[in-house]
Amino acid sequence: MSEDCPSLSDYSLFVDPTQPTRDPRQPGQQYLLTAELFSDHASKYRYLFLPQASTMEYQDSEVISMPVGTVLVKSFALPADTGLSGANNETLIETRLLIHRESGWVALPYVWQDQQAKLALAGAQIPHTLIDQGEEKSFTYQVPSQPQCKQCHQRAEGERVQFSPIGPKARLLNRPGSDGVNQLARWQANDQLTGVPEINTIPTAVALSDDTAPSELRVRSYLDVNCGHCHRPEGQASLSGLRLGFFVEPHSHEYGLCKQPPGYDGGEAGLDYDIVPANGNASILPYRMEQLGAKDRMPPIGRALSHTDAITLVRQWIDSLPPELGQCH
Repeated sequence: MSEDCPSLSDYSLFVDPTQPTRDPRQPGQQYLLTAELFSDHASKYRYLFLPQASTMEYQDSEVISMPVGTVLVKSFALPADTGLSGANNETLIETRLLIHRESGWVALPYVWQDQQAKLALAGAQIPHTLIDQGEEKSFTYQVPSQPQCKQCHQRAEGERVQFSPIGPKARLLNRPGSDGVNQLARWQANDQLTGVPEINTIPTAVALSDDTAPSELRVRSYLDVNCGHCHRPEGQASLSGLRLGFFVEPHSHEYGLCKQPPGYDGGEAGLDYDIVPANGNASILPYRMEQLGAKDRMPPIGRALSHTDAITLVRQWIDSLPPELGQCH
């Protein structure tokens, strides 16, 4: 609660300090999300360490309220081939800690090398090559610096700026955990979470890959977890006026329909509107998701590759929107 330890192993969070993807020490427990942030195809392993005899408070739309003393752990492993799974296909790259101290949340990035994770407050640039859909891609993976963590995790609350986790929201946690039991229900049963409504009444995000769900829900879920934390009134992208949170009406001007982004020139394609109904190729939203240059790339940090599946689905969803939703001119 007071030291920024030089080595991740100093915190003794895992039975085997070289394996932050399994076997957390008590009271650590793994948690899973329904939809995830895209980070160059990295697998993520998430753990919650909740102080003994303490409770979290349920929130309808914001991050679940967690007590001082909570530690969130997220480890990133990059694949050799995105079409394969398993530890033999992955290289452990970084582990991020979010520690809730008396002064607020603190982010600590650790970089793995030679089976040790060392504190890297300045971040790191790590070259990596993978196979994606049969194509070899070489890129530089960016471990964010401590200040860069704030770009996504900070939000304004009145005149104050708060640092907050992003992932542990009810709509992203409302799913079975690794034990097959709904995570929210299990925490409620263990007296670790209060204020939980009926589980079947909780609006729930879905994975991009869930082709049993409506495409609009898949798009809303993806944009929420990848973009919504900045594209909100309290976020870093508030001045854009674009709102991509899960509960924003997706057929609205604020969600981007026929909306011109202030201060953006449309890129090399010369596009004018965030979303042009029935015309994904004329829409800025998927265009910027596709770009890799610093000027046009969205999100601006956290990825060096384009997420082809997401871009395709977003364009298909825009193409499916009735033109009469908005006449962009």
